[in-house]
Formats: sequence, structure tokens, C-alpha cells
Amino acid sequence: MRKQIGALLAAILITGSIAMSMLVVGANAMTNQNGTAASNTPAAVAAAGSTTTSSDQALIAQLQAQVAQYQTREQQYQAALSSDNAQLTQAASELQTIQQLLAFLQSHGLISIDSQGQITVAGR
Repeated sequence: MRKQIGALLAAILITGSIAMSMLVVGANAMTNQNGTAASNTPAAVAAAGSTTTSSDQALIAQLQAQVAQYQTREQQYQAALSSDNAQLTQAASELQTIQQLLAFLQSHGLISIDSQGQITVAGR
């Protein structure tokens, strides 16, 4: 019974301290005179964008050019990846054909393959 009372008192104390902290932070936010109003409207964004300087515009143009370069590189990498995947598919198909041929020759007794992978042609 004592453990339950101690646990209840600890829970009440912790809950009370968290509630008090939330109340203090909320009251501070309500009374803060230095806060700024949130504005996500397009007009506010356009007004904020119109205050850029020429150096900012040059930096923006430079970054946009860099993004375009990265996009071009990405397209090149995607094309190379697609080509490599096609080659891989072709090689896998050829490997399967070779495996089928070896299995056919082995099943008809024309060749034998040992555990080391060495192929011996049966003489007739």
C-alpha cells in the first residue's frame, strides 16, 4: 500500500510540474511583445521577396544555375543506370543460356564437370 501511495504522489508531482511549465511557457508566449506574426499568405511572401538586393539576386541566379547543372547530371546518371541495367539483364540472359547448354551437355554425357568447376569433354 505504501508503494502505491508513493507512486501516486510521484505521478501527481510530475504531472503538476509539467502542467506548471506549460502554463508558464504559454503565459510567456501570450505576453511577449517581441514576437512576430506568422504569415504564409502569397502577398506576404511576395512582399518579402521584393526586398532582395542585387547581390541576393545574383546569388539566387547562381544557385538556380547550380541546381540546373545537378538536374542535368542526375538525368545523365539515370540514363547510364538504365543502360547498365539493360546490359545486366542481357548478361543474366546469356548466363542462363550457357548454364542450360552446360546442363544439357552434361545430362547427355558429352561433358563432365567436377567439384572444382573443371569441364572435361568425353571422348568418343
